[in-house]
Amino acid sequence: MTKGNYPIQKFQEIQTPFYYYDLELLRKTLDDLKSQIAGKDFHVHYAMKANVNQSILKVIKEAGLGADCVSGGEVQAAIYAGISPSKVVFAGVGKADWEINLGLENDIFCFNAESIPELEVINELAAAKGKIAKIALRINPNVSAHTHHYITTGLNENKFGINMQDLNKVIDLFPSLPNLKLIGIHFHIGSQITDMSSFQDLCVRVNELQEQFISKGITLEHINVGGGLGINYEHPNHFPIPDFGSYFRIFRDHLQLRPNQTLHFELGRAVVAQCGSLISKVLYVKEGSTKKFVILDAGFTDLIRPALYQAYHRIENLSSELPDEEYDVVGPICESSDTFVKEYYMNQTKRGDLIALRSAGAYGEIMASQYNLRKLPKAYTSDELK
Repeated sequence: MTKGNYPIQKFQEIQTPFYYYDLELLRKTLDDLKSQIAGKDFHVHYAMKANVNQSILKVIKEAGLGADCVSGGEVQAAIYAGISPSKVVFAGVGKADWEINLGLENDIFCFNAESIPELEVINELAAAKGKIAKIALRINPNVSAHTHHYITTGLNENKFGINMQDLNKVIDLFPSLPNLKLIGIHFHIGSQITDMSSFQDLCVRVNELQEQFISKGITLEHINVGGGLGINYEHPNHFPIPDFGSYFRIFRDHLQLRPNQTLHFELGRAVVAQCGSLISKVLYVKEGSTKKFVILDAGFTDLIRPALYQAYHRIENLSSELPDEEYDVVGPICESSDTFVKEYYMNQTKRGDLIALRSAGAYGEIMASQYNLRKLPKAYTSDELK
């Protein structure tokens, strides 16, 4: 028995909750992405923070993507997965010494540096190893991503990056840092961006900044515009693959690359979110005084986005074809915020029904915790459950 692309019979044999990854959809997503950048000097680094499941990373490595890492652990995971260090970029506002040394020892593509103190530390550690560290300056372009304030990163009020008014001071510092080589500039304005005008605004700002570097006699080899492309959480069945064509077209049409410059992207959610679901089972249907509660065995320990960002995930009852009823869908965690959605219509539901929380391939498994001493869910792929 299947429903959609779900092998329901196999699901019934597995202890819930668990994560399920449709690797066929992931491969189709990667094929579409690659077709949109074919023939262009565009390079995509997968944002590891979205999901580091080994089966996912294997498919991404086979597709030829690089890695965007924000911790030493992610650098290690990328290299362990077989991604070449020459395709690894290392970002993050607070890199520890051991993490910087890890990047230096593996001769990664570059560090996306975010402050003068960080540049000074990387220079010192590189000198101790007799290395030259390649640097892209992460610049805060003060461009709004028009997204949730927790995942906006490109405004002056955010902790990330070098503010534009400090840029000349940072550039003038490089001659005193002989173990650093400035190879590019880096930006990331936020996540789950669906308003393409935000990326067009970023292009305008990058073009302006390029002129600032040229006026100082500096030619940059690489431009890195980060990621942030959003997905359709409301209709994952109708829009399983993001609009990569429109996304890359914005940069092709509006970003003025100089001769021999390469353009780099750091996409995470757009690559993996739609291929993943959190599969849960109904523990109880509770009759409240004014509403019905569907209580799942999955909670915010397994998918924290609704509690953390008030994020929406489509929820489907895989066991029922009955008419819709209205429910609050909640988890078992001893916190009031452990609510997936309120006043939600889905097929009439009973104890034991299998429930899919969609679009959980990004920031699901990777953010899971053991709060309340809950066990971490296992993960299964479509290749395993054929």
